[in-house]
Amino acid sequence: MDHGGEGRVAAARRTLRAGVDKSRALGHSLARAGPRLEEIQAALLALEAAVRPIRAPHAELAAAGPHIDRAVSPAAAVLKVFDAVHGLEPPLLAPGAAGSGAAGDLPGYLAVLAQLEEAHRFLADNCGLAAQWLADIVEYLGDRDLADQRFLADLGVTLDELRTPPAGDLDGGLLAAALSMLEAEFRRLLADHSAPLAMPQTGAAAGSATPSRVPAVAVHKLTLILDRLVANGRQDSCVASYIDARGGVVSASLRALGLDYLRDPSQDAQALGPALDLWRRHLEFVVRRLLDSERQLCAKVFGQHKDVASACFAEVAAQAGVLDFLRLFGGKACAEIQSQTRDLVKLLIDGAVEIFEELIVQVELQRHMPPPVDGGVPRLVTFVVEYCNRLLGEQYRPVLGQALTIHRSWRKEAFNDRMLVDAVLNIVKALEANFDVWSKAYDNATLSYLFMMNTHWHFFRHLKATKLGEVLGDVWLREHEQYKEYYLSMFIRESWGALSALLNREGLILFSKGRATARDLVKQRLKTFNSSFDEMHRRQSSWVIPDKDLRERTCNLVVQTIVPTYRSYMQNYGPLVEQEGNASKYVRYTVDGLEKMLSALYMPRPRRAGSFQIKHSSGKIASAMTGLHRSASAVK
Repeated sequence: MDHGGEGRVAAARRTLRAGVDKSRALGHSLARAGPRLEEIQAALLALEAAVRPIRAPHAELAAAGPHIDRAVSPAAAVLKVFDAVHGLEPPLLAPGAAGSGAAGDLPGYLAVLAQLEEAHRFLADNCGLAAQWLADIVEYLGDRDLADQRFLADLGVTLDELRTPPAGDLDGGLLAAALSMLEAEFRRLLADHSAPLAMPQTGAAAGSATPSRVPAVAVHKLTLILDRLVANGRQDSCVASYIDARGGVVSASLRALGLDYLRDPSQDAQALGPALDLWRRHLEFVVRRLLDSERQLCAKVFGQHKDVASACFAEVAAQAGVLDFLRLFGGKACAEIQSQTRDLVKLLIDGAVEIFEELIVQVELQRHMPPPVDGGVPRLVTFVVEYCNRLLGEQYRPVLGQALTIHRSWRKEAFNDRMLVDAVLNIVKALEANFDVWSKAYDNATLSYLFMMNTHWHFFRHLKATKLGEVLGDVWLREHEQYKEYYLSMFIRESWGALSALLNREGLILFSKGRATARDLVKQRLKTFNSSFDEMHRRQSSWVIPDKDLRERTCNLVVQTIVPTYRSYMQNYGPLVEQEGNASKYVRYTVDGLEKMLSALYMPRPRRAGSFQIKHSSGKIASAMTGLHRSASAVK
């Protein structure tokens, strides 16, 4: 046997077996390394896409630089504002402890909120624009194959979402959260001052002014918060919170009154008397204190938002069910009461408006009635001045305005406050037109001067510093004051001025040969003066000047016109007559006596009520005082 051949075969077998084992091991290694190779391949592809622009031509890369810079600058500005918004989060979202948050330093909180609102507006105006610029540069890169197309496509989708982002996404919901904290503070302030209003004790003035039950500091805070919430579209939630809080106060105040007696059907007729009196006092309290204080508070809190304030107060007032007759007397069993209530309201509105509209007719009808025989101020003038002043006052003007608004709405007509003012002015102008007609009705011109002096002065004195006077204006008022001065001077000149001229010194020569002639002239002139004085004093003693200041001034002017002249005349020529036995026939008045008589003139005397009549446009005659006072009570 060839042992050398066997050895070679064995060696070859061992070599083959070793090769097979190595191949098997390599196959197992390759199988294990396959996924890793795939990962490396994917990474290489991404790396290739990332570094691809580097492989772009240098000229194209250089040209793209300025475009990229212009696109990135707006985006960088937007990112800075985003960073600033993040910096506002701590002060805006701080807990509402004392000294921090909306419940602490409210002005400081609102100042930070203003910064956020400004940033929010900037982002809303510029975020989409910055995204558009970035989209343009992405499109630029894609058109020139300077970046991987898949990468650019993904980036384009992201930029499309940034062009029109939801408002809350601009600041991550920070503004909405801050506004919600303000709403919570608004509700807290209302809740902290929600104590019901207690009815005053019996004997207290139920109609007196009601101080605000919410401190001025709290009202100011509520107003500041409400302005910001309304500016950010949170008006409805504010109104709802306010109505809920203040309506609860009204309801609690009503419950405290104990109004169950209104629903007790067991009371007989005699027992109803005290209940009705109590109901009257309760109703007055609710209207003139509870609801009036709520109206004032509503006007202060809502400030410039007057329409919202009116609607809000109406909802709060609706909580006072005691005022709503249709709810109080609900059901079919009370249908007649409901009908009578509606009829009563209609009669009240129609009556108030009819009386108001009838007033100018009454003024025109009075134009042809005789003026006062004593030259005083006609009752119509005193009434209309007082009545129109009340109509434009704070107590009556809203009530009459509401009545006129309701009445016009029934006729599908509009009404506003200026129309009320114009109507009152027309009444005053119609009354002015009566003055000249009345003055011409006097037979005595001097009495007509006194009448015009009295009437114009009454207008000036009783309209100055009033609501009606403000509407008429200072120029109009001064004209009446000037008319008073004119007629006063005419009155003095044409009456007492003419009388003093009778004591003239013409022809009075006191030397011996002319003494007898002078005595006769003095007697004659004193006799004429006495006769004229007696007649004028008798006649003017029945005339009146109602105003005390004007009366005293007029009497002083009369004294100054007559007395100095009389005193001088008697000092110089009185001795010629006083030495004779019949001196009293000519010297009838001492200087002091004459002054006292003149100073006591024009005193007013009581007038009989209803001394003039008003003819109604319907043709009926009624007492002026009755008809006109009825109109005042109806409007009230």
